[in-house]
Amino acid sequence: MIIRLLALLAIMATSAPWLGSSARADAVTKGFHRFLETDIWPAAKARGVSRPVFDSALGGLAPDLSLPDLVLPGEKSAVAEDNFQAEFKNGADYLSERAVAANAATGRKLIARYGPLLDRISRTYGVPAPIIVAIWGRESAFGTAKIPLNAFRVLATKAYLSRRKDMFRDELLAALQIVADGHLKAKELKSSWAGALGQPQFMPTKFLKYAVDADGDGRRDIWNSVPDTLASIANYLRQAGWQAGRDWGFEAIVPAAVSCAGEGPDRGATVADYVAKGVSRVAGRDFPASELKKRAHLLMPAGRFGPAFIATENFYTIKEYNNSDLYALFVGHVADRIAGAGPLVTGWKKTDRITRGDVARLQGKLEARGYDVGGVDGLAGFKTRRAIGAMEKKLGLPETCWPSRALGDRL
Repeated sequence: MIIRLLALLAIMATSAPWLGSSARADAVTKGFHRFLETDIWPAAKARGVSRPVFDSALGGLAPDLSLPDLVLPGEKSAVAEDNFQAEFKNGADYLSERAVAANAATGRKLIARYGPLLDRISRTYGVPAPIIVAIWGRESAFGTAKIPLNAFRVLATKAYLSRRKDMFRDELLAALQIVADGHLKAKELKSSWAGALGQPQFMPTKFLKYAVDADGDGRRDIWNSVPDTLASIANYLRQAGWQAGRDWGFEAIVPAAVSCAGEGPDRGATVADYVAKGVSRVAGRDFPASELKKRAHLLMPAGRFGPAFIATENFYTIKEYNNSDLYALFVGHVADRIAGAGPLVTGWKKTDRITRGDVARLQGKLEARGYDVGGVDGLAGFKTRRAIGAMEKKLGLPETCWPSRALGDRL
């Protein structure tokens, strides 16, 4: 978390050359204050937020123009050339053995420390303790990460200037409600650069929906209470559809005869069907007999350039927490390692070094040819990967299902 924040600050310093224009910044600030007073205050008042609470959170606040993913008034919204979000970068870096092993080792110690508490939470919500602890580690380094930003400044800035204004407007109003309900004082509400709160890094709307009081003190305290944090993570997953008794997925060997363009949560088959097509579990292991008749999905987060998996519905439940294949894979794999599993068998192969902007341009070319890439956002999600595979097949190229300079040039 800290390393990612430092990297983000470095990117911020080079990604907003317009910060030097004081006149323009002043105009934006005036518009920002009008927005808070004429839009946010009436909406907050309608939700029962008092004027003192509103003023304590937003009074005299200036927008943070160093945040990423902002669009100044009059500017055209565009995908950032560089990708500042770790969850959508290289799988070899995100799932490095060093990061996975360290999280798993700490996770095992914390499961031993909080064993009775985690047992109770797992029984209540049906979510395994290793999954809960793996998310805790990924989100806030098990509660040790510093989360320094003023949540109201972040959320208000993004509600006014980001490409997803409506979403952040809702989050800002939810943050005001958190203070109005007495969970924290306005000055205590700290967040990440994206506005996520506390040890489980809930967005404010998710706090209101999923946070629980597990220590019985009458407060839903995801900032300081370990019981509240762990139970809130488990409740989030249960409400998102976690299926008790099922794993998240299994590393697999996918033969060339099985197209990498067949992955995704909207395409699937029973595990037995995949086995019949030649898909096997790594290291000569069998898939659990209890899974053979259940629906699962092909997952190839780096196309043919990395490990492949047969993912259950629970993998996509983890993605409800953070909509990134690598994030969900990290959580699932760390949970397996906490439970005693070994490293992934298949490694990550070297691929072209391309930017988020490069991916966006490739997506635009594919979309223009009628392919569904899931939106031109510069992120190689499953729809983009399988569109690439389909295009490669049409052009008579080997199916890799991964963006490359060669394919971009060819198109």
